[in-house]
Amino acid sequence: MSEITAAKVNELRRRSGAGFVDCKKVLDEAGGDIEEAIVLLRKKGSATAAKKAGRETHAGLIESYIHNGGRIGVLLELNCETDFVARNEDFRELAADICLHIAASNPLYLSRDLVPQSVIDQEREIAAAQVTGKPSAIAEKIVEGKMDKWFGQVCLLEQPFARNQDIRLEEHLAAVVSRIGENIRIGRFARYQLGE
Repeated sequence: MSEITAAKVNELRRRSGAGFVDCKKVLDEAGGDIEEAIVLLRKKGSATAAKKAGRETHAGLIESYIHNGGRIGVLLELNCETDFVARNEDFRELAADICLHIAASNPLYLSRDLVPQSVIDQEREIAAAQVTGKPSAIAEKIVEGKMDKWFGQVCLLEQPFARNQDIRLEEHLAAVVSRIGENIRIGRFARYQLGE
């Protein structure tokens, strides 16, 4: 077990965005291993977010972002439980980060459950055509892998987060929910590109 120094706690805070006390606790649990502590923080953030997911989100804000000399624009509705949190700097920063992410990654859907079945069927057909000639059990696993990869490209919540490619956007959102203590959800978004 390695010593848990203030420098180690600060390094974990810098990498995770979690509070000092939370970082100290998970470093204790992880025996001083920063990588393991990051995994523990992510698990705790997901668990906290899952507990809060059922709460109503009637407050929030509409955030906008214009990028690349006015050639790309994003509008985002980000919801939370109270006006107090909607005015919180962390919440506003999250909204700005999500807008930047949408501008950069051009998601088509918020989550996989919102993708029309006809689009899923078409994509599955394309993936299946690419694995013809393989044994059916192997082909099915390859098709599922291709579908997961495709969902990760077109669904906002499943995309690697623009500011930290090691996590998906939904994991970043869960970490912010855990830190702020309120349910936060993305209501709607629209991305505009000149000429499209």
